[in-house]
Amino acid sequence: MDNSPPAELRVVILGNSLAAGYGVAPDEAFPALVGQKAMDRGWPVRIINAGISGETTSGGVGRIEWLLRERVDILVLELGANDGLRGILPTVTRTNLATIIARTRARYPDAAVILAGMQVPPNLGPAHTESFRGIFPEIARKMNTHLIPFLLEGVGGEAELNQADGIHPNREGHKIIAETVWHTLAPIIASRIEKVTDQLSTPTPQPDT
Repeated sequence: MDNSPPAELRVVILGNSLAAGYGVAPDEAFPALVGQKAMDRGWPVRIINAGISGETTSGGVGRIEWLLRERVDILVLELGANDGLRGILPTVTRTNLATIIARTRARYPDAAVILAGMQVPPNLGPAHTESFRGIFPEIARKMNTHLIPFLLEGVGGEAELNQADGIHPNREGHKIIAETVWHTLAPIIASRIEKVTDQLSTPTPQPDT
């Protein structure tokens, strides 16, 4: 079995149209911008954009096993918005997100998980809005994941940062989202790189002769 450190860190962004970059060029979407930030620092990081427009947490459960066929060092879990907009019960969303996290850790116990918090507009009633908002900090606390409190902080509801539909960010909005993600992701990457560097610099014990 090869126990050598990986040549690159694989960061999987499992998400919906936000990660997929609906309405913007692929290199303008936040996953590509995050990847560029890592590249600018010379960090050995590969970003795998697993965003699909319209994806729900149920869809994420259906796809996670396929994504786990290759190593996942860091999972950025950006799902749930479509659940909230479609009025899916928060209990279902909560269970699905927890399942994705549990399956990832079962396959890769050392994988770090970043949960991207979301909010929904109040058109389905204040009870649904508040219940949905509480899903993400609750899961992060119970399952000990990293948390981005609100992925669209500074972007949601700002007309100049969104496309005509008022839902999907434009390229300027994606720049802000990339900064939000990077604020949480960068320290994790730095810590992982430091760990790998330490492993490479530690002499391998030689068997007694």
